[in-house]
Amino acid sequence: MNENAIGKTVVDAAVKVHRELGPGLLETVYEAVLAKELESRGLHVERQVSVPIVYGGMRFEEGFRADMIVEGKVILELKSVEQLSKVHAKQLFTYLKLTGLKLGFLLNFGGGLMKDGIERVVNGLPEDDLRVFASLRETHRCPHGVSAETPISRQDAKTPR
Repeated sequence: MNENAIGKTVVDAAVKVHRELGPGLLETVYEAVLAKELESRGLHVERQVSVPIVYGGMRFEEGFRADMIVEGKVILELKSVEQLSKVHAKQLFTYLKLTGLKLGFLLNFGGGLMKDGIERVVNGLPEDDLRVFASLRETHRCPHGVSAETPISRQDAKTPR
């Protein structure tokens, strides 16, 4: 299964979980429930994966913990906040660079609508693969090579970002 097929399943599962549980719970609750939902759809999910970093030729095991890695290909960073910050996408992009993975999702369960809390972050995934999510998101390039997709309204679609 490629990254985009996994991503579609992740988005569908996240929307289902949010619809059933609603906003405002702790991230750990959404993490546990989403992991089970993804597993029920046949995906292999690792939670709280320790990812080491290498700096100056030295390996540090304390690099970071990925909330979830799905099928060894897609990183999920879960939040339960009122609104995502730009630093969240930058953080996920750094995680993608450190792991060599190409696709990650920020999933914010804190808002009223899940579709408004989904950001897709790309690290070297071919542009052609981005059109899969065109109906949910507008794709644009973020500073420093981060490709992210953010929610837009029809009115915003006419305004260049």
